[in-house]
Amino acid sequence: MFERLASASASCLPLQCSCLPPARPGLPTPWGSSGIFQPAPLLSAEIPDFLTEEECKLIIHLAQLKGLQKSQILPTEDYEEAMEMIEISQMDIFNLLDHNQDGQLQLKEVLTHTRLGSGRWMTPESVREMYAAVKADPDGNGVLSLEEFKQLNIRDFHKYMGSRTVKMSELVRNSQHTWLYQGEGAHHVMRAIRQRVMRLTRLPPEIVEHSEPLQVVRYDQGGHYHAHMDSGPVFPETACSHTKLVANESAPFETSCRYVTVLFYLNNVTGGGETVFPIADNRTYEEMSLIQNDVDLRDTRKNCDKGNLRVKPRQGTAVFWYNYLSDGEGWVGELDEYALHGGCLVTQGTKWVANNWINVDPNRRRQLQFQQEVARYTGEDVDAGAGEGAAGQSERVVDTPDSDKHAEL
Repeated sequence: MFERLASASASCLPLQCSCLPPARPGLPTPWGSSGIFQPAPLLSAEIPDFLTEEECKLIIHLAQLKGLQKSQILPTEDYEEAMEMIEISQMDIFNLLDHNQDGQLQLKEVLTHTRLGSGRWMTPESVREMYAAVKADPDGNGVLSLEEFKQLNIRDFHKYMGSRTVKMSELVRNSQHTWLYQGEGAHHVMRAIRQRVMRLTRLPPEIVEHSEPLQVVRYDQGGHYHAHMDSGPVFPETACSHTKLVANESAPFETSCRYVTVLFYLNNVTGGGETVFPIADNRTYEEMSLIQNDVDLRDTRKNCDKGNLRVKPRQGTAVFWYNYLSDGEGWVGELDEYALHGGCLVTQGTKWVANNWINVDPNRRRQLQFQQEVARYTGEDVDAGAGEGAAGQSERVVDTPDSDKHAEL
């Protein structure tokens, strides 16, 4: 899955080097001859020395000045009440949970869905405890039949979950984070990093510049982030967060549409804190197979050593991957489930990382509409330079010498 691009960074300093992924014969560049954005084929890379030590320290300093907040807040009582008011039948819930449609709910089927809204990391043991508390599993075999499920009151599950004191170690994510602005007027180092990401991904300014700010994350000792996807699947009834308002379409579901992830390690971690890709290089993928014999490959507190790939955090290193496949027609396609990843338990010291996400709507019309609206608002030309090569694209946004005078967080 990973290609170490040591040669791309060893021969030049990060501020001087384009750090482009190696070209592959016969594969398209991100921009086609028609000027339409064409995502490159799946490529993941670990790039040493992408950031200098001074840049890493500056990012941490700016994040501390801005102030960090808990990365995960448990659902409020209002949220729980709203969930209870959703009109969905007991049978519909059962069918949703019954992944293999065998008429029984296995522990791993329940585990897959209980993490979506509650924010608590459920284990086979905690599910069994919940069953016992609400008397959901009379025969104690860990499997709920349709008849057993019909006898349940879903509110009892909500009451049980709300009554438990939750430790930070029991959350899906245990960290703190903040966001740093990288647009015009930002600190010149923040601007330089964005330019470098533009050259790395070979994506045009109108895509990169209007993506999310830099997220900076701190994991203290005991911190973790269980395996997850950075983005979600996009169905007809799903909207992308960055294009939702411009598209003016109502949708019951929303996702971040993060086409590319560029993860930066900002310090060397004394113990633990690796980034794990549990199913990297698997030939096949089946969600239910992630849990076998009570071993959950997504559990980064217990089972990081069982993942297919682990990347050790080294200061200045960048890790880069795609979260979506190509649709075969030069645009963003389905979610790449092999991009599942997580942050292993920090056993000693503190871990600092930063994330640059590049947002692209798989709906080509909505993405173009978003770019046109932003261009109209900012006075940019959305089509300018559309036929240029990757290097030409990356030179279009230039840092001003006095940009640090207007440093914003």
